[in-house]
Amino acid sequence: MKKLIAILCIAVVSTASWAQTPVAQGAVQVPKFGYLSYDAVFKRMPEYAQAQADFAALKAKYDAEAERSEEEFQRKFTEFINGQKDFPQSIMLKRQAELQDLMDRSVAFRKESARLLAEAEKRMQEPIAAQLNQAIYDVAATQGLIYVLNTDGNAVPFIHPQVGVDITEAVLTKLGVKQGEAAEPQQPSPEEPTAEP
Repeated sequence: MKKLIAILCIAVVSTASWAQTPVAQGAVQVPKFGYLSYDAVFKRMPEYAQAQADFAALKAKYDAEAERSEEEFQRKFTEFINGQKDFPQSIMLKRQAELQDLMDRSVAFRKESARLLAEAEKRMQEPIAAQLNQAIYDVAATQGLIYVLNTDGNAVPFIHPQVGVDITEAVLTKLGVKQGEAAEPQQPSPEEPTAEP
């Protein structure tokens, strides 16, 4: 009987103390998380606009070289068509081989250009992404957030406003981008990234 009374006393004391805790009173401090559109913030950064301008300049150089190569092929093809009836068999075969070689090199150049341009774009964007990631980390740490969600691609269709915090403007402020400011490229960089074929 004494054991039963002791157990009931402990249960009453525990219940009384639990009723006074914030959990029992409905004042639970729910951890908060942040969210933003990574792409939208990334594209508003001035460094992104500059990288896009640098990339466009590099791509224009590759496009100009591809066009020059195509014009050379067209010129030689026209010469071949115009002179083919006068060529001896051996010269005609030689010219055909030259045309085939020009076409093969042009195709290879286009493939290699696409690969080099993709690598160059990735290299140009890596430091920008690192800068954005650091800004997100700093804002999340300052606001005591437990994690940050990327809302791109409708990955998070609903966020409860009591636990989710839109950190877009805080991250842009951390990056030095003013509200409503569109990213504009600066003058072309004196040192353009090299991606030689």
